[in-house]
Amino acid sequence: QVQLVESGGGLVQAGGSLRLSCAASGLTFSRYTMGWFRQAQGKERELVAATSWSGGITYHAVSVKGRFTISRVNAKNTVYLQMNSLKPEDTAIYYCAAKATPAVVTGDYDYWGQGTQVTVSS
Repeated sequence: QVQLVESGGGLVQAGGSLRLSCAASGLTFSRYTMGWFRQAQGKERELVAATSWSGGITYHAVSVKGRFTISRVNAKNTVYLQMNSLKPEDTAIYYCAAKATPAVVTGDYDYWGQGTQVTVSS
């Protein structure tokens, strides 16, 4: 049974930092593209960042480029999202997701975590 468990969310002031973690189990982690999505209240879910199997290729949405960094440690079956210079508009539920296809940006994700709330106060 595949499980993706996010942690690290919380309340932070604008300009602050958080690091989200996603621990995966039940799959061959090093053979999955990993992504971080977010969904703000009343808005559609959006892809924030994604990383290839090895971590050698990454994608970051324009809205977070230069502030957020995705990384992974395959030996720990964990993917991270380092979020710096947070803004109130980053407030959302953040989801970790995994997909078996290698394309970093396109394609549907197969597995999802339960989400972790990130709230940025002004």
